[in-house]
Amino acid sequence: MCKLQLWHDAGPVDCALKWFDMAMHRIYDWFRRHAFVVDVSLMGLLLVFLLLVGLASSIGAAVLVTTVLLVVPLAWRRARTVPAGILVAAVALGQWAVGITPLAADVAVILMVYALAAYGPRWASLGGFVLALTGAVLLVSRFYARNNYPVLSVLSYGAVLVVLLWALVCFAWALGDLTRTRRLRLQALEDRTHRLEVEQQQERALAASDERSHIAREMHDIVAHSLSVIITQADGGRYAGAADPAVATATLATIADTGRASLQEMRRLLGVLRGGEEASTRPLPGLADIDDLLLSFRATGLELTFEQGGKPRRALPPGAELTAYRVVQEALTNVLKHAGPNATASASLRWQSRGLAIEVLDDGRGAAADSVAGGVHGGNGIRGMAERTKLYDGTLTARPRTGGGFQISAFIPYTEA
Repeated sequence: MCKLQLWHDAGPVDCALKWFDMAMHRIYDWFRRHAFVVDVSLMGLLLVFLLLVGLASSIGAAVLVTTVLLVVPLAWRRARTVPAGILVAAVALGQWAVGITPLAADVAVILMVYALAAYGPRWASLGGFVLALTGAVLLVSRFYARNNYPVLSVLSYGAVLVVLLWALVCFAWALGDLTRTRRLRLQALEDRTHRLEVEQQQERALAASDERSHIAREMHDIVAHSLSVIITQADGGRYAGAADPAVATATLATIADTGRASLQEMRRLLGVLRGGEEASTRPLPGLADIDDLLLSFRATGLELTFEQGGKPRRALPPGAELTAYRVVQEALTNVLKHAGPNATASASLRWQSRGLAIEVLDDGRGAAADSVAGGVHGGNGIRGMAERTKLYDGTLTARPRTGGGFQISAFIPYTEA
């Protein structure tokens, strides 16, 4: 039944038409899913009708057997098209050979020509078509020869009858071929739809995996940097606070500022992920924010030098600038985490003819000292930096330095239009 809203909006006529279309679609879908049951039912109805007509006409047993043998194979006209077609052709040729007059059951030949054209292979379709045309000539010639009709009558009326039978065969074959073309087209569309669904699922899976990697990189860069600064400040303030409470107060202020900045970044990231109108429009950090980043590391007590050289040929995309910022941030965070006490670091940004070269060095313990805990080799930091730079056709190298310390070098090329 139609819903009241649909009845009110579309009206009773449109509602009835939509209901009719839905009902017909269900019926057609049921017929398609139960094709063999439908074929058997139709064959049974045709066979019963022809047998009743034959019994009413007092035909012989041979004709009844021929009728059954011609009609029964129609139940397999779609499931086993070629064997059914061969059986009908054999029975029709046997009927001609023994001299049985044309029967109403011979309509099975026309139906089988249609079935071969619609559901059989191309060679069977063409073979059945030619055989049916030949059979029409044999049937008419045998009928006139048996009844001893004059030659003139055979040439006139017989030719007309042959042409009529040929027209019927051609119509059945053409209709079956159109059905075959439509069926193959629908099958191609279904296959294409299935492939598109599979491709869409794969694209969604790849997009989800890429988004998870992007979120993991952002979360790692934000949390790892902020926690490293907080931990370093907390350790330093704990020892210095015993001798000078003012140092502890300043340290706690730095920890609070770092925590607030990290919380703000987390809220911005979560706002973007929700995708709502309340998402933050604060610009992402870039090369202009490098000085503020270095100040936050120097506030932890890290002795840090910075150099910048060369002139850019043109500006990098915002995403590439964010990548450069994150590389410097993660590399210096690793210095805090792994280089040990009293380590010094240096960072440099150098513009070259092909792009931006980034280098971060330290003279601390290097990666070997943290191999038990995974170190920089086993964590997500360097992997995330490498993934970021690769997105912009860049390269990243991370290795221990000779004589101690660690070196991270990255290069981000210009995006050529």
